[in-house]
Amino acid sequence: MSNFPTLLTDEKIKDNSVDFRNALFSLDKKCINKDNIVHLIRIYLATKQLDIRNKILRLLYDFEIPELKEFFTNAYKKERYLDMKIYALRGLSQFISEKEIEKLLHKFNQTLLKRQETTPYNYQEYELLRGQNALPYLVEKYNYNCFKETLNQVNNQYNAMPEAFKGHFTIDKNGEFVSLSTPEESSQMIKDFFNKQ
Repeated sequence: MSNFPTLLTDEKIKDNSVDFRNALFSLDKKCINKDNIVHLIRIYLATKQLDIRNKILRLLYDFEIPELKEFFTNAYKKERYLDMKIYALRGLSQFISEKEIEKLLHKFNQTLLKRQETTPYNYQEYELLRGQNALPYLVEKYNYNCFKETLNQVNNQYNAMPEAFKGHFTIDKNGEFVSLSTPEESSQMIKDFFNKQ
């Protein structure tokens, strides 16, 4: 039987407690089952901490437990960051049709387009969407045109940015951050870019 940390079942524990955070961020997916997902859903709904919600979406998005359909539907509506919407959609895609996904992505793509105008150098969000656990994963798994179109749009908007904003980091298939240049190199490239403007 898997050992789900009892700390995460305690409703009284604060989400800024170091022990709580350690338990959550080192949680192995193998410990998760249909009996204990309720604790992760409760934590997700109760917290205002973005990194905790992000972690829970990534812990749960591969489980095909029927109770998660409602969770992912609500998470998709709730999240404002596009990468977190895609993590919710990755979970939800197991329960809904291509037509339904298409409808969600139609609106998503419009928001994505606005991002280009409002935050033209939004490289972090693009890198997260291009991560191996995000749109490329969905394209590979489902081969739906709507996923391909959204990934193409992300890539086009990414490629339209100046070189100074590209290739700083990537996300691997486990959703982990992989640095491609040191923080100093990254900040220098971006600083140089703005100095030349």
